Amino acid sequence: MARAIWSGALNFGLVTVPVELYSATQDHTIHFRQFQRDTSDRIRYRRVNERTGEEVPYDQIVKGYDLGGDEYVLIEPEELEEVAPGRSRTIDIDAFVDLEEIDPVYFQKTYWLAPAKEEFGRAYSLLIDAMARTNRAGIARFVMRGKEYIAAVRAGDGVLVLNTLLFPEDIRVPEQEISKLPAPGQAREKEVDMAVSLIESMAEEWNPEEYHDTYTERVLQLIDDKRAGRTITPAEQPREATKVVDLFEALSRSVEGRRQGAGQAAGDTGEAGGEREADRTAAGSTSGGTARSTRKESKAGRTGSAKGTRESATRSRDTGGAGRSRADGELSELTKGELDRMARELDVKGRSKMNRAELEQAVREAGGKGARRRAS
Repeated sequence: MARAIWSGALNFGLVTVPVELYSATQDHTIHFRQFQRDTSDRIRYRRVNERTGEEVPYDQIVKGYDLGGDEYVLIEPEELEEVAPGRSRTIDIDAFVDLEEIDPVYFQKTYWLAPAKEEFGRAYSLLIDAMARTNRAGIARFVMRGKEYIAAVRAGDGVLVLNTLLFPEDIRVPEQEISKLPAPGQAREKEVDMAVSLIESMAEEWNPEEYHDTYTERVLQLIDDKRAGRTITPAEQPREATKVVDLFEALSRSVEGRRQGAGQAAGDTGEAGGEREADRTAAGSTSGGTARSTRKESKAGRTGSAKGTRESATRSRDTGGAGRSRADGELSELTKGELDRMARELDVKGRSKMNRAELEQAVREAGGKGARRRAS
């Protein structure tokens, strides 16, 4: 079992829930030791005095802030503790915000919050249910290991999730850091339209289980091959950049490849009598001739016409009862991602916590309310 790395109390108005903080992620990076080439001699690092060359014990080291010109301000560890942001043991929620309002660039690290004891389970569950229903995150401050953090506390799947956030001063301004950013509006309209079509054809539900650290797998295979004395086969080199003159052609061929792959998946699904994973087929190539493979198609009969289906469903919804019946059938053909986009356009609240069936129902109801408002 994991060990708590912080304990304290979560304050929500006048409600206080003792909690413990657990790391929600782990590092699976392959770590190497360093050796001098052609020897078995390990390379080690030591803290040495650059003047005497002697190693310095850790408790004899103080910090120094560089003022420039070889001038430093020396700071003792005790002095840092005196000005550190307190030794608070509370997570105080100051406000609640919509999760979609937080730019992902601010997210830093993910933790789980758990009740410190079983007797606090009811209050803990109350927070999960309330935040899940409102689709809001509590913005709070807390101190951990001598450092102050701003955090977003949100409802997860049966657990409260705490994401430490970066402060605004931690975020760099891209225009000030990158000199090669192009001026907006350089892409041609037909290229944008074709790129939108390609994005729509590649849209699918987020399934994290489909993604794995393939680089680590290749590194482990390299280690295994070298240990066994097998020949190492280099991986393919990255494909060349698409030439500007070929941009529209490359997009067009990519879209056509996606459609062909979806068509084959539809045929396979019809024969099987249900949903199954589509064969990974070539999705088209760039001018360099490299191919891109398709992903699993959860709705095999869909061949990239989702945009037209949404427009048709909207038109039908506006025409009254008979039209809505037709739209209901079309909504059932859309993926969760497409329904989510419609829900966003209709300003459906709490959509990020809905499953596909709930999204379909919410879109249907929001569309009906819109039609009734227009009729009145």
